[in-house]
Amino acid sequence: MKLLSSRHREGILTHTTASALLLALGLLPAGFAWAAPGAHGPNGEHLDAPAAVSASGLARLPDGSVNVPMLAQRRMGIRTQLTPESEAAATIELAGRVVMDPNASGRVQAVHGGRIEAGPRGLPVAGQAVRQGEVLAYLRHHAEPYALANQQAQLAELRSGRELAAQRVQRLQSLEGTVPRKEIEAARAELQSLTAREKSIGASLAARETLVAPVAGVIARADAVMGQIVETRDILFEVIDPARVLVEATTADPGLPARVGGAHLQAIPGVTLQLLGAARSLRDGVLPLTFRAQPDKAGTAMPLAIGQPVTVVALLNERIKGFVLPAQAVVRNSANEPIVWIKSGAERYIPQPVQYRPLDAASIVVTQGLGADNRVVVQGAPLIAQIR
Repeated sequence: MKLLSSRHREGILTHTTASALLLALGLLPAGFAWAAPGAHGPNGEHLDAPAAVSASGLARLPDGSVNVPMLAQRRMGIRTQLTPESEAAATIELAGRVVMDPNASGRVQAVHGGRIEAGPRGLPVAGQAVRQGEVLAYLRHHAEPYALANQQAQLAELRSGRELAAQRVQRLQSLEGTVPRKEIEAARAELQSLTAREKSIGASLAARETLVAPVAGVIARADAVMGQIVETRDILFEVIDPARVLVEATTADPGLPARVGGAHLQAIPGVTLQLLGAARSLRDGVLPLTFRAQPDKAGTAMPLAIGQPVTVVALLNERIKGFVLPAQAVVRNSANEPIVWIKSGAERYIPQPVQYRPLDAASIVVTQGLGADNRVVVQGAPLIAQIR
């Protein structure tokens, strides 16, 4: 075995010292950098393949990773964290919509056809607060010309008969003592009957229906304008209590209601759902589930509107293992796949496809695709995904 000469040993030491110095100054290409501890997948696979080229600014590298300088990271507000594996409640997403609470809302409909007239405060508009029993509008009834003519003729006949009955009563009263008392009483009864019939028919000719608010709340729908002609059963107003609404979701699994432990709305924070019950008959092939929407803080308005489509995230009584992350940590790549960004170096981020399930409006649980030592971007992930 030959011994190295002193000049050869000095050359090796000089080359090693220079390499270490360049690495410390960050002048070596990215291909010479070692993988960070968080660059391994859930099964220990090596995610951090050496980059083909070096980058000194914002750039997407050929392998799909992104180079983000430290100064740009501070400007973009990027934050990362190590998330341990834990257990969370299993969830399921259900399509639903917001509906009225029958005990805290109501509709104002026309019983008969007629013409709309303004109430004491004018016609209400959508969003206006009203009290229970408040007059919203009047509905002036109208009749066909033939029926109207018959009513007017009957009214004229009754008016003439009432006048004759009144004269007869006066005449009999002047002869009181010479005519039987029963004739006087019969004439008075006839006069009262004719007077009541005249008033009834006369009132029907100019009758109008009073439309009042069935409950206290807010006008959610107003379909009435001055002079509008409406028909029987037309819906003119809807009044709701914005603090008391229901959410109706549907499922094809009849056994799901027994497994639901709680629920919330996806992407709508501040609202909690309470399961009231499930129907026992299918409707269009699905089973309706009714939830009561409640604000997290009492007295606050909920950002919900009647008929609004929503996604209900139902928490089941089952537990699943995964990594709990903020919902904004998951973004979509060019293939529309859900991914998270893993930090593999001081300035390098790797896209990692994952499978996840929502937990609530602000967090999700990743069930596949992450490892215990992955440092995941939890703030600023959409900005990294836009780098090209």
